[in-house]
Amino acid sequence: MYAIIETGGKQYKVQEGDVLFIEKIEAEDGAAVTFDKVLAVSSEGNVTFGKPFVANASVTAKVLGQGRAKKIIVFKYKAKKGYRKKQGHRQPFTKVQIEKISV
Repeated sequence: MYAIIETGGKQYKVQEGDVLFIEKIEAEDGAAVTFDKVLAVSSEGNVTFGKPFVANASVTAKVLGQGRAKKIIVFKYKAKKGYRKKQGHRQPFTKVQIEKISV
């Protein structure tokens, strides 16, 4: 059984027991989080698609921790103008484990 959920403007295909890194959500470590935006659910070969979301479907996950990804460098440059700008960025994330998919 798997489901496709939407969170943080992105879509994820999840199964029970999966560990994912999603866009940061405000939740304490060990807290239970429910995702209601379920786009599709597959159970025993039957796939149900929502319009846009599947009614009465939800995915429950446990927050394992908060963190920040590796630093990326953003370098802006304009030729022959003397313009250079170096900037770093670390994207925050939330690590969750999928516990239950309910329809």
